[in-house]
Amino acid sequence: MNFDEMIDRQSTESVKWNWFEKDVLPMWVADMDFRSPPGVLQALRERVEHGIFGYGFPPKGLGEVISNRLATLYGWQAGTKEISYVPGIVTGFNLGLRAVCEPGDAVIFNTPAYPPFFKAPLSFALKSVENPLARDVDGQYQVDFERFEAQIRENKVKAFILCNPQNPTGRVFTRQELEQFAAICLRHQVTILSDEIHCDIIYDGRKHTPIASLDAETAKICMTFMAPSKTFNIAGLHASEVIIQDPELTKRFCAARRGIVEDPGLLALVAAKAAYEIGGEWLAEVLTYLQANRDWLIAALAEKIPAVKVSKPEGTFLAWLDCSGLELKESPHQFFLREARVGLNEGADFGAEGKDHVRLNFGTPRANLETALARMSAALAKI
Repeated sequence: MNFDEMIDRQSTESVKWNWFEKDVLPMWVADMDFRSPPGVLQALRERVEHGIFGYGFPPKGLGEVISNRLATLYGWQAGTKEISYVPGIVTGFNLGLRAVCEPGDAVIFNTPAYPPFFKAPLSFALKSVENPLARDVDGQYQVDFERFEAQIRENKVKAFILCNPQNPTGRVFTRQELEQFAAICLRHQVTILSDEIHCDIIYDGRKHTPIASLDAETAKICMTFMAPSKTFNIAGLHASEVIIQDPELTKRFCAARRGIVEDPGLLALVAAKAAYEIGGEWLAEVLTYLQANRDWLIAALAEKIPAVKVSKPEGTFLAWLDCSGLELKESPHQFFLREARVGLNEGADFGAEGKDHVRLNFGTPRANLETALARMSAALAKI
């Protein structure tokens, strides 16, 4: 695949490319500017050629494909009856909260956090408890587990929304860290809703560990949400899987969705199956490209804008840029949008500690990344 190909997206209904004015280079929302795997496109063409799109079941064999994938990649044994489908992971963890919480209960998550984590508890009259990640001497984000447990105990937390790999910091939690999360949640009877949407986008030989795969005891308190959407750049098709291995949790989740949220559309599931079955070669290529983009970005920032600090993402195609050293009189998002015409994510949307930050999506042809850094550097040179 030619990931350097510049594909026109402004002429389509792309949110990423049409949110800002036409002269703004969008480096924000988490979808990549690469064509999806050829096998996915072919599977969609073949299904469209049939010409009839009536009500349907999930494609035959999809459950087996996912179950085998979990076993092969993670040594995680999850049966097909433990896998179900929702239109998206945000939908999934909103349903999960309704399944395990009552209005007034508390939900904990690490911050900075993916913005829907803040909104989900509010939609069901739940209390949010924010557990801040702290940067260590090497600039990497770490969990304060003592504080995490104290917050759970003091607030009588019922659910933990885990994000691994973590968005926006790019941390890929180690097995030891996941074991600490699990032990604390087991002690306090906290259900874990694990957003693992970026689980395939990891670098430097790291291995993703689904928290539910740790042991049978942990699996009983977990709802795991995965999807092919970020991995294979098919987010707009809206298909995600939910793995729940405890019968009672499954029953409660099904009750929460009944009559409200159905399975994803037929074409979305056709694409999902094709991606998981035959997208491996494309994924290996895109990971190589993304890791090179990440490394180029870190080096370019150090050279061109050294006051901007970034923790090296261990996963995701997102970089969390600390712009506090620029000492701007306004949000760095607003500054770079107005002065550089580069559209980044507003850091404050990820929590209070993000006010001097922006999130940058490096899942794009290198030429876009180079243009963005050149524009940002030039804008800063004027002040």
